[in-house]
Amino acid sequence: MHEDEQDFKRRRLNNSDDTAQGTNREAVNGATTAPGVPPMETGLTPVTVAPTGAYTQREVYLQKQEEEGEMSFEYVVNDGQPNNSIWLIALKNIFSKQLPNMPKEYIARLVLDRRHRSVAIVKRGRAVVGGITYRPFHQQGFAEIAFCAVTANEQVKGFGTRLMNYTKEYAKTQDRMMYFLTYADNAAVGYFGKQGFTKQITLEKEKWFGYIKDYDGGTLMECIIYEQLPYTRLPDMISAQREALDLRIRGLSKSHIIYAGLQQFRDLPQCRLDIESIPGVKEAGWAEQAREAPAFQLLIDRQTCPPNPHNLQRFMADVLLAVKVHEDSWPFLEPVSAKEVPDYHDIIKDPMDLSLIEKRLNSKAFYLTLDIFMADMRRIFTNCRIYNAADTIYAKIATKLEAHFDHYMNSHLIYA
Repeated sequence: MHEDEQDFKRRRLNNSDDTAQGTNREAVNGATTAPGVPPMETGLTPVTVAPTGAYTQREVYLQKQEEEGEMSFEYVVNDGQPNNSIWLIALKNIFSKQLPNMPKEYIARLVLDRRHRSVAIVKRGRAVVGGITYRPFHQQGFAEIAFCAVTANEQVKGFGTRLMNYTKEYAKTQDRMMYFLTYADNAAVGYFGKQGFTKQITLEKEKWFGYIKDYDGGTLMECIIYEQLPYTRLPDMISAQREALDLRIRGLSKSHIIYAGLQQFRDLPQCRLDIESIPGVKEAGWAEQAREAPAFQLLIDRQTCPPNPHNLQRFMADVLLAVKVHEDSWPFLEPVSAKEVPDYHDIIKDPMDLSLIEKRLNSKAFYLTLDIFMADMRRIFTNCRIYNAADTIYAKIATKLEAHFDHYMNSHLIYA
């Protein structure tokens, strides 16, 4: 690499604005999955499991946009073809605008270099709105990412993750790459981390040393490109694995069977039932031995109490109050508004909040066991982390409040 190129790249790493606009704002959660579970030969019919979670929902949406011809992700090389030339010039202009502190000549030299490859986001009408440029080192088996940017008006729409997935797929199938390496400044480390890059370099140093320089102020990051992963069809793979897992579970348990509601609660809301009379309980494996003495005692007002129905109600009321008065309880006091968060109930199928728990507790007929109460409380925290990315304030607050809940439970339950 020429000395002026080294100097330009060093300046890029020392300027956090360079990659903040082009990459960090595009960060969304990545996802990894285990190999598929082979279904048991039980004669059960597989059930289609729709993708859940913000990551897969966004990927499915963009995938649908591609199928409808609204956008495409093009593999671009400087081979003199008219479309490729147009797209490369458009990418050069985007990188120059999104990375204003980098010399335009330097950007043009790398983007148009025939040794480099680019992946361009092309929307209907052939307009380029973003892309990635990288250089493959074929004998070494890795590629170095030089630029990554999306136009300002197309950011925070999931394009950054989808673009990186296509880049991995093209690098794997077109260039036979097994690794990506890149230098990231502090503003870009988070984005690359969410795309599967780590600071732990597993590629042998002799394969990359001398090809990529160690620049001051930058963090070298690596991403392994797995041959078996369909990077552009990850939601389909996740759904297939979940369907296989669901089929396996159906062969081992009866948890998928749905029974009608209990008529007794409609006629007599305060009535109590013997557990063995509830349809499905015995089929789920309940046995008379489950009536054994409880394995814990409750600590209420510094007194040890047995977990009878009256004491359980008092204890759960104390727990609820301890959670509600905590400084981080504010996002969970009331249900999530469908007007403020339109897609919340599309992703979260079983919403829960502290006001609903309080309503159920006041009925004195819902939380007949501590396990049911704890399950509802856990659902609040789990739902929050499913909908919100791990680095958001809401996910962090949910984790802190759950830790407070755990501490209270551990300090007020005495196990035999």
